[in-house]
Amino acid sequence: MSRYPHRISVIDSHTGGEPTRVVMAGAPDLGGGTMEQRRLRFTGDADFLRPALLGEPRGFEAMVGALLCESEIQDCICGVIFFNNSGLLNSCLHGTIGLIKTLEFKGRISAGEHRIETPVGIVRATLNPDGSVTVANVPSYRYREAVVVELPGWGEVRGDIAWGGNWFYLVEGYGPELTLGNVSGLSEFTLALMNALEVAGITGEDGARIDHVELFGPPPDQDSDSRNFVMCPGGQYDRSPCGTGTSAKLACLHASGKLEAGAIWRQSSILGTVFEGRAEPLEDGRVTPFVTGRAWVNGECEIVIDPDDPFGLGIAQA
Repeated sequence: MSRYPHRISVIDSHTGGEPTRVVMAGAPDLGGGTMEQRRLRFTGDADFLRPALLGEPRGFEAMVGALLCESEIQDCICGVIFFNNSGLLNSCLHGTIGLIKTLEFKGRISAGEHRIETPVGIVRATLNPDGSVTVANVPSYRYREAVVVELPGWGEVRGDIAWGGNWFYLVEGYGPELTLGNVSGLSEFTLALMNALEVAGITGEDGARIDHVELFGPPPDQDSDSRNFVMCPGGQYDRSPCGTGTSAKLACLHASGKLEAGAIWRQSSILGTVFEGRAEPLEDGRVTPFVTGRAWVNGECEIVIDPDDPFGLGIAQA
């Protein structure tokens, strides 16, 4: 274990209930280049961070990690690489909101717009005067509409495939009722759907794996337009309304003519927390999603990796 750093500084937050752990210092140097280039080096040089920081005994499986990096793009305040219990994520908007609130907490930024380099492109995050954060996401779009997959025990399920920074299969009107008490059944259903898509060879563009499944149902109250349940790679559900998932939903609504440019869509999570979204059309048929949410810093600590600790790199690595 001697080749690993012994102390790693992190700041924790949650966005609508979904946790983010930002690595501030102590991680391996991934060198220069773009965030995508550094993301490719992460697996070889820094993958121990996933089980060490997110797994037991220090973390828990639903946590998302965010490695803070310096960006070589002049007008970007930073770069970031997101990861979870199963691997690297393309993007993460709840994590971006948490990152902005973390940088505010450390006194590095104030209200206004800030550009952040991610592996899928630059996002613009605005820290609003009321403390909320609005993220202008990468261009999003519906790739395929009404794609049918056969799910054992349920029959045919129909959904859209869309990109919102990650690949989603978006489903409405199938599966268990969208209530917090049904989390186990909803998890089982969405994981089975994810597996069925892979078995059937159904993918995103250029064969990209669909690693998120998003279920939709009626809103829980008058403060939102819909309730969702999002299953993420690694088998954990999103406690927030999911920022990249909300982006994918906005793209589908726009493609179907159900959401006018600039109109607000309020997306409720399975916990009842809400993201506000709107979509601005682009000339190529895609949209720029704007997603607004709130995050709260709830911890700051220095992780210690003791060379004599059998679980120093997490139970999965012991």
